[in-house]
Amino acid sequence: MIWLSLFAAAALTVILLITLSNLLFFPRLKTGEAPTAGASPSVSVMIPARDEAPVIAQTVRALLAQDYADFELIVLDDGSTDGTGDILADIDDQRLTVISGAPLPDGWMGKNWACHQMAERARGDILIFTDADVRWTHHGALSAAVAYMQRTNADLFSVWPTQHTVTWAERLTVPLMALVVVGYLPVIGAHYIPLSIFGAANGQCMAWRQAAYHKMGGHASVRDNVLEDVTLARRVKGAGLQLRMADGNRAITCRMYHDWPSVRDGYAKNILAGYGGSVAALLLATVFHWLLFVWPWAWLAWSPLAAGGLIALGYLIRALTTRFTHQRVLDVLLMPVSVLLMTRIAIQAIDWHYRLGGVRWKGRTVRRKPTT
Repeated sequence: MIWLSLFAAAALTVILLITLSNLLFFPRLKTGEAPTAGASPSVSVMIPARDEAPVIAQTVRALLAQDYADFELIVLDDGSTDGTGDILADIDDQRLTVISGAPLPDGWMGKNWACHQMAERARGDILIFTDADVRWTHHGALSAAVAYMQRTNADLFSVWPTQHTVTWAERLTVPLMALVVVGYLPVIGAHYIPLSIFGAANGQCMAWRQAAYHKMGGHASVRDNVLEDVTLARRVKGAGLQLRMADGNRAITCRMYHDWPSVRDGYAKNILAGYGGSVAALLLATVFHWLLFVWPWAWLAWSPLAAGGLIALGYLIRALTTRFTHQRVLDVLLMPVSVLLMTRIAIQAIDWHYRLGGVRWKGRTVRRKPTT
């Protein structure tokens, strides 16, 4: 017991130190920041859309309301059957181009194929890939993103949107992304240490200098990779290019899922790839999180002081990351339940891995390729 508690205390202390450093140094998107006068690059914003009828109109209209002068918006309708294409056809704006996706070739992930097709049509100096459920809430968000890229000379700039959660399934799982990003990834390493292991990005919002995107091979280079965002970010680091990240700071928001089935399947789609496709690594990570956030409760009756200290430390980390990303702090109290739900998601991913040889998403079964 004592060795488990010492290990848990050491791990939580390291996570706390990373969290505190990120609270100091992790950038936030500043909506008051404008691009350099007279040097505003052209921008292509691209959205892959497959059965996005509930959100696509609001997403497109929010982007068309941005105050940036020189941008085009490309939306690819990827074989939607829910009226997404009809909704897009009703939006009349010369900046908007809607294209119908070509059939998915063998060996391609659906999203990667959609992004590749749009990139071939894009004319912008900056290429921004953003998801259909990502809302550019503030009218100055696009200007702020371009200004940040200019100021930092970023080749790849990824924004972590502020997550909007409603149901309990969302509230107890989606904010854990903040724990991983703010608690496990030191942003100083991601920005300044030239090692690919520090590479990370969020596919919900990725902005590229066009030359850097093509130098990295674009989405064609990760055509069969379910975790294309992280893989591309690591390749950017490995190539000596500039990677930058920022918190969306409520200027860019996202509601990823709407109920437990979509939460479970959405996270199960990516979680195994996050561990290099290794079931053993995923199981070890699950045990690790049980040890940090569940086991101290079981140990509380035998050693109230030590176990209580571990519980308090875990809550502190979770609260800090939650507050930083504008989530509900009181939901932190149910952290053990969050770990149980993520365990269920890990089981789903492992089941798909052995039963399907890949993952299921939006009616497609896709085989998984380990990240590099």
